[in-house]
Amino acid sequence: MAISVTPKAAAQIRKALAKRGGGAGLRVAIKTSGCSGYAYALEFADEAGADDLRFESEGVQLLVEARSLPMIDGTQLDWVREGLNEGFKFNNPNASATCGCGESFAV
Repeated sequence: MAISVTPKAAAQIRKALAKRGGGAGLRVAIKTSGCSGYAYALEFADEAGADDLRFESEGVQLLVEARSLPMIDGTQLDWVREGLNEGFKFNNPNASATCGCGESFAV
């Protein structure tokens, strides 16, 4: 079980960590939200939590809450630019549906 990032996403994570003065990595979690049931939650973490699983991808540390991993196992986090917008995009093989706005998903 694991999650990964693309080189573009890793570059953005490193850039954000440097801007904030460091940190342990990027925490990826799932919360109940949105019209499809679940939403991704990202935050930069200063240290790993007791329930966090650690994954390294493209030289960055990803921290995942153990309870969230089954829903995002195999997910690749990318950094994309679409028109004037740019941000992280989740390529989650477990998602059976996403809402129209792309903010939430179902498994």
